[in-house]
Amino acid sequence: MFPKELKKHLLKVQKPGRYTGGELNSVVKDKSKIDIRYAFCFPDTYEIGMSHLGMKILYSLINSREDSWCERVFAPDTDMEKILRDNGIPLYALESGDAVKDFDAIGFTMQYELSYTNVLNMLDLAGLPVRASERKELTPVVMVGGTCVCNSEPMADFVDIVLPGDGEEVTNEVIDLLKQFKKENKSKQEFLTAASQIPGVYVPSLYDIGYNADGTVKSITALCGAPQKVVKRNVADLDKMFAPESFVVPFIETVFDRTTVELFRGCIRGCRFCQAGFLSRPLREKSPEEAERQCRAICDSTGYDEISLCSLSTSDYRGLEKLLNNMLTWTEERKINIALPSLRVDNFPQELMKRLTSVRRSGLTFAPEAGTQRMRDVINKNITEREILETSARAFAGGWNAVKLYFMIGLPTETDEDIKGIADLAQAVVDEFYKNPNKPKGKGAQVNISLASLVPKPFTPFQWEAQDTPDVLIEKQKYLISCVKSGKISVSRHVPWTSFLEGVFARGDRRLCAVIEKAWRNGCHFDSWEEHLKKETWLAAFEECGIDPFFYTARKRSFDEILPWDMMDYGVTKAFLISENKKAHNGETTPSCREKCSGCGAARLNGGVCNEMRKTVV
Repeated sequence: MFPKELKKHLLKVQKPGRYTGGELNSVVKDKSKIDIRYAFCFPDTYEIGMSHLGMKILYSLINSREDSWCERVFAPDTDMEKILRDNGIPLYALESGDAVKDFDAIGFTMQYELSYTNVLNMLDLAGLPVRASERKELTPVVMVGGTCVCNSEPMADFVDIVLPGDGEEVTNEVIDLLKQFKKENKSKQEFLTAASQIPGVYVPSLYDIGYNADGTVKSITALCGAPQKVVKRNVADLDKMFAPESFVVPFIETVFDRTTVELFRGCIRGCRFCQAGFLSRPLREKSPEEAERQCRAICDSTGYDEISLCSLSTSDYRGLEKLLNNMLTWTEERKINIALPSLRVDNFPQELMKRLTSVRRSGLTFAPEAGTQRMRDVINKNITEREILETSARAFAGGWNAVKLYFMIGLPTETDEDIKGIADLAQAVVDEFYKNPNKPKGKGAQVNISLASLVPKPFTPFQWEAQDTPDVLIEKQKYLISCVKSGKISVSRHVPWTSFLEGVFARGDRRLCAVIEKAWRNGCHFDSWEEHLKKETWLAAFEECGIDPFFYTARKRSFDEILPWDMMDYGVTKAFLISENKKAHNGETTPSCREKCSGCGAARLNGGVCNEMRKTVV
């Protein structure tokens, strides 16, 4: 459903299917029987948002309530935005076509720092003030969740409520409270004060931030009875957690045009650059029986012919072999492909390779992350070159000829030798293809290096490290390309200025709110898209606001500095992160949780015991 006045304009935009709604499994309810209307907003285009599992889970969760209706909202592309603004059509939700400003709750998922200006743009398109202090009425309440809210300070002036951690339980609790306060006609301030008492709810307006003369944070003071530390919400039992059994099926192709089921949350590995691995601890696994039930139900309700078994490291799932063997009894018959997107080279399931490719051969992606063993020890990757090459050889023998390898540059203690090692390792993988007597006939090797730049993130051992400047990263990229000598190897790389902005906002404080608003008002949004990034506009915004962006990126922090996100508690202790940082600089590794518990602290979120310590037998 879309506004009637928009009908005559739809053929003027690319991909009108982004804006029409009405897809299979979309939920439409009777507004007269609904107490809370929830607009779930994804601050990027439809194709990206419809691939996001978190949106699918919460959409189904909220719509499972009889008193609530969740609708989807995506950032309109620039052609549609112009039509909306030129014709005075407010941003609307896909299911009803109603204006977003008329909803009770507006929830944004913040997966990437460079979506921040899109959040402001969507609020403005909805006809709402972008600053929370200017939205005086109880509703709509603007809430945010997702990875980036572990440090939501650069967005603190724009949002009412922040939900760190798992959203399946806390979302219902916030909706229940909002329903009560709406019925009792209470004020926004009363609601926010009460909401701050729900475990796992952070209300930025209830915290006062003081600064030292050098610009670092001096103090974080909770007000109105808000907790000094907000502990992230943690769903302990994934088998009992709400999980959708149907997804909305898009009319147009999306980034990941398949259905998805997660196998576990958390990670046993402890790669020191990986924010997701630390934020999602402790490890919690679904049983193979429950995972298979969900896979079958979603395939039945959507008709997809590919299902992705996702997690941070799928091959670490202890029930993987049992799950796959059970699933293959019906997926092979129905020609449904099973994709395993997160595999490690040290436990690639060779014995299942042939059966997994019986329907369709998906591409193989591995993440060595660094080109030399010294650097892999620094980042605690805990894989060897021998393991990488042996896994590549098995893949080539199994019929693959194309492999994507993820690497990073800008890592602490990095040298030119480490960068050259990336090209050398890629060449060694190519050589493995041609050494293999069982390689695919009539095909040449294809190795793609996907090169990212380290952005030190909160709640990782590298959160205190300096980030390489864009100019340094550009030189490192050029050097790597000069080291590649084979036409069988291609290199794709991130834009260093994108990584720079990401780094500013990843570790920034709420003084950056003014910069974000200034840049947005001067035309910045869709900043993660290279064709939309306005580098000079951003630099001008920093200058006009009197903010040095390199203060947040190029500066190494001391361990005793108060960090802007220190009011958040994600389970892993700061003492553990400091220890891991020191071990990185000494080139020392830490074993996986499955080998030995290293006492990261996150087990307390599961009542003092993590999944790994239970030693569940699958």
